[in-house]
Amino acid sequence: MAHVGEDECFEDAFERIPVAGQMDLHTAIQETQCALHLVLNNKFNEALELLKPWYRDSMYHALGYSSILVMKAAMTFEHQDIQVAMTTIKDALNTCQKFRKRSSVVGSLSSLVSKQSHGGVPEEEIHAELCYAECLLQKATLTFVQDENMISFIKGGIKIRTSYQIYKDCQNTLNVTQDQAANSDLFTQFEGGVKLGIGSFNLMLSLLPQRILRLLEFIGFSGNREFGLSQLMEGSANHSLRSILSALTLLFYYTYVSLILGTGDGNLVEAEALLEPYQQKYPKGSIILFYAARISALRGDFEQAQSRYEECLAAQQEWLQIHHLCYWELMWCHSYRQQWPQAYTYADLLCRESRWSKAIYVYQKAAILSMMTAKEVEQTGEDLVQLFRKVEGLKQRLAGKSIPTEKFAIRKSRRYNAAEPVSLVLPALEMMYVWNGFSIVGKRPDCTEALLVTIETAEDHLKNNPSPSEYRPDDCCLLQMLKGLCLKHLGRLLQAELCFTQVLSSERQIRYDHYLVPFSLYELGLLYKQQGDVAKATTYIENAKSNYKDYSMESRLHFRIHAALNSLRGTPASTP
Repeated sequence: MAHVGEDECFEDAFERIPVAGQMDLHTAIQETQCALHLVLNNKFNEALELLKPWYRDSMYHALGYSSILVMKAAMTFEHQDIQVAMTTIKDALNTCQKFRKRSSVVGSLSSLVSKQSHGGVPEEEIHAELCYAECLLQKATLTFVQDENMISFIKGGIKIRTSYQIYKDCQNTLNVTQDQAANSDLFTQFEGGVKLGIGSFNLMLSLLPQRILRLLEFIGFSGNREFGLSQLMEGSANHSLRSILSALTLLFYYTYVSLILGTGDGNLVEAEALLEPYQQKYPKGSIILFYAARISALRGDFEQAQSRYEECLAAQQEWLQIHHLCYWELMWCHSYRQQWPQAYTYADLLCRESRWSKAIYVYQKAAILSMMTAKEVEQTGEDLVQLFRKVEGLKQRLAGKSIPTEKFAIRKSRRYNAAEPVSLVLPALEMMYVWNGFSIVGKRPDCTEALLVTIETAEDHLKNNPSPSEYRPDDCCLLQMLKGLCLKHLGRLLQAELCFTQVLSSERQIRYDHYLVPFSLYELGLLYKQQGDVAKATTYIENAKSNYKDYSMESRLHFRIHAALNSLRGTPASTP
């Protein structure tokens, strides 16, 4: 059967749902493709209605239905949404189980497919494995989000291990049967699913620092970034149900993961090329508009990014969670331009509407208010000290652990708990660094120069304070590091180097913000890398990696160090 385009299957989708009897695999994939088309056109509830009648009897309807609800739960963090999604995944796993081969799949899938009994049991069985592996991954993700205890954490790990093993078996099947079934539409769909799973796993595992990876290798995990990227690229081009999912995974990697957990070198040319055909097809699709806006922001075109985020907000009202993502990004676009009252508006909206992390939102709002004039703060009606004092009581736990960014915000906000609060110095710029925002704002010399002026003004104020607090050495070092970042992006590399080395030479004076030293070592390493001194760069980054521990944002720095060392070696981020 020829591949059915998403445009062709869509208008009469509801009329075509069989009322009784069996749902064959071809039709199930078609129906799920239509549901995906609805999601990309902002019709989230219609997509669920299309899939619901068959989600207990068809593996693809089950997978599609649970995927939409998991996406919603991951965006809202609402307990009820998480519970609904978890129940739906259990149903989906049961549905997939009905079609799975009863004996062990390992080693038997390829022999089944090679018989080429099209439309018969074997094809259903290999697709059931694929859908089952995807559902297991969803369940593991929600298990981490939903529960705090270690048992749940381990259960989630076991599900990921099982999913990973099934994907590896499916890949072996693909390799064995490539020639026999290459022209079959069902084979193309199977191939797309395998490439999505194998590509995502390899990419995800390649990001992990060596110390975590060593533990995972012991239980059979390994990851190769280049292989993962190539599998996802092939998956995005193979015209299957999962093509768009491969493309969205790559977009998320290029525009978020490589920035927050890497050195900030996202491949924007590749991201734009991936997005372009979907922009043509879904010009008003909120997910597509969101990524278009994000790419504009990463290019330093904050004005265009703001207008695209606003377009995304206007595109749909069904899923307000997408609005919250836009608020977060708009908050940063205004922050990069130091438009603090506008940034405050979006920070306030997040505090009132989103449940993702109240502690981070309230801290972020207070940090932005700290950058505003006394008159501007007065107009908001906010009490700055009380806001900072609220942060600690809002912390939450995921998989039994505190969120590192929340811990950072809580520790910083404690300065306001004293009878005589000690103000933080430029906390909004410090948070900008935590989210690797300087590598974004650095694309705009005008904004970077303006930030430098703000930092130097704070520096003068600190120097001239007649009654310095116990935090003064820490605050001076923070300003030196932030100043160094601005100077680096403005091409004033020698001055930037002096700023970073100033932090290192003040190490013994630092009392609270111990994270500043390893992060400055890392930044100094990147500076030497930029100048082509690989040996010096490696020495400084290895120093940050090996000689410091138990500081704020440690795991985030280790992710960035892992990415930096791999780029210095000129090799893909892969396991040894």
